Amino acid sequence: MNYEEFSAEKCQSLLHIQEQFKEKINLDSYKNWFYDGESELLRLYNSDEDEIYFRYVPIGTFSLKLRTWMWSWFNTSSIEKSKSQLLAIKEFGVQNNYEKLKEGTFPADEFDGWELSAICLHLLNGIGVYKVNSGELEKYMLLMQIENRDSPEVIKFKKQTIECGKHGYSRPAFVCQHLDLETPKGFEEAFDTEKGMELGEEDDFQAWCSDCEKIRLQHDGWNEESEKHTGITLICENCYFELKDFNLTR
Repeated sequence: MNYEEFSAEKCQSLLHIQEQFKEKINLDSYKNWFYDGESELLRLYNSDEDEIYFRYVPIGTFSLKLRTWMWSWFNTSSIEKSKSQLLAIKEFGVQNNYEKLKEGTFPADEFDGWELSAICLHLLNGIGVYKVNSGELEKYMLLMQIENRDSPEVIKFKKQTIECGKHGYSRPAFVCQHLDLETPKGFEEAFDTEKGMELGEEDDFQAWCSDCEKIRLQHDGWNEESEKHTGITLICENCYFELKDFNLTR
């Protein structure tokens, strides 16, 4: 069987399995998502009472800007340990001479993400597929099992996050005391960020207003004097990107 026939067959299977999966857990009812690469947990939620957790395996990413696909096993910035499971997909591609399964990255379109996810669902025995959009990057996840909310993994996950009254549990972020959703004040960051992006062990979401940036430059960076003006505030990741959108675009 050539690749086109094989992939078409698995896509048809995915459509059937995904439809049943979505109906079983009412997947489309969840409006928000958050995933943690270290624990490899995906949280879908509307509130702290209306949520569900999944154990996932990262399949790969599609770049809307570059129009390329990258397998997770090829992605050196991906921190999920389970991405090694995707090497079985690569080996299957080598055995059957399926180029898209062998190459770490290649030119692609949106359909490739679902096509390749369908193959992973079949070969790795997942229960469904979920896609998250983070800026110009689409990340495909193979969902392996529903995780109990009282499991040690979920409890640990919640300890590593902060609880926001508006957004529930998500990663912590730090901003100066001047940033708000009332008056745009500029938005300076420690590094370029996108919602849902993976962070290094030493990295945090950090931002400050334009006035704080002027003071930082006057003092040649952050130090005891320049930080007196900032009044660092702890917020959640979702609040952080609401502030970023408001203060940059208005």
